[in-house]
Amino acid sequence: MAIDDPTRPLAGLRILEFASFVAGPSGCMALGQLGADVIRVDPLGGAADYNRWPVSQRSGRSLYWTALNKGKRSVAVDIRSPEGRELVLGLATAPGPDAGIVVDNNVGRPWLSYENLRERRADIIQVHIEGYADGRAGVDYTVNAEVGVAHLTGPAESTVPANHVLPAWDLLAGATATTGLLAALHRRHRNGSGSLVRIALADVALTSLANLGWLAEVAERGDRARHGNFVYGTFGVDFETNDGERVMVVALTPRHWDGLRTATNTDKVLTALERALDADFRTDSDRYMHRDVIAAVLRPWFAALPLSEVDRELTAAGVLWSGYRTLHDVAAGPLPPVLTEVEQPGIGPVISARSALRNGGRYGNPAVAPDLGEHTDEVLADILGLGDAELSALHDRGVLGG
Repeated sequence: MAIDDPTRPLAGLRILEFASFVAGPSGCMALGQLGADVIRVDPLGGAADYNRWPVSQRSGRSLYWTALNKGKRSVAVDIRSPEGRELVLGLATAPGPDAGIVVDNNVGRPWLSYENLRERRADIIQVHIEGYADGRAGVDYTVNAEVGVAHLTGPAESTVPANHVLPAWDLLAGATATTGLLAALHRRHRNGSGSLVRIALADVALTSLANLGWLAEVAERGDRARHGNFVYGTFGVDFETNDGERVMVVALTPRHWDGLRTATNTDKVLTALERALDADFRTDSDRYMHRDVIAAVLRPWFAALPLSEVDRELTAAGVLWSGYRTLHDVAAGPLPPVLTEVEQPGIGPVISARSALRNGGRYGNPAVAPDLGEHTDEVLADILGLGDAELSALHDRGVLGG
């Protein structure tokens, strides 16, 4: 394997993943896209996420699981058996300067604890993802409910919390896990120390809100009201065109605001409005404070034009905007370079993503997901040195899958 490929800077690094659902798998997938050898270990028959929706109508196979596990090697082991656990521990603590790294989100498996791993390899790095810092269970949907974001989401007139469909805290936790893992690896390279890095989903959510200043704000002012599609703290909202399309427009800076006034031919009206209100719409605060009346002034211009003309005028004026699209619109293409179509075994052609990181000015190559347990024998032979007879015997005893 070439180690000078700028899109694969982690080539040679080996990570044992014993995690399911989004946070752990997404973080490990990102590391795998950068060249790391990620070995996902699953129980026989697959973990709880193996058949998670969405599933392919063609094959019934999980599109969710295959998307989050592309580029990895898959090992299936009976983790309830002592033999199976011993194999997992052996893989986790195998020697080598770029090995001895474990990512997990397991609860109630003391045999995979940091203390147990450290007895076998003193410099082990374990990244453990959990719901709460005290060890309680939690998932993105329950954490999101209690941190307050659901009361900011949805129509302005609504009085009930609104969930959003994106598992944001899971994805952020996965990204945080990669940061923690690479930091621990850097520490080990410097002084030979192992690390136990624990990441709580609830902590990721709370620190995100605090880092945005949202918690400090409500401590001073009380809960923020819903704003529907308006952007908080400046001017931004959606408009409908005369052919039934919708666009999102944001005036984040004075330059964006000037471009919007020019493109919509509303400069004179808005200047008069500023005088009448004793306001300065070049400031975020005044644009936000008077957002409803500004939107009312702008709306007729959008309503009179088709999307094609709105596109031309806003783009020429340097306005920050975009049209709304459905997921189907995105999938129908043309696909941007970060996305591509691959032939996923067991499913057929699917849209897949490369790493969003462009190293050396280019994206890495796309990958496909393995079959469950596809690499069981290969991994155990390569890393633990098991021969054909030993592997056959383990299969016969029901310890191995694949």
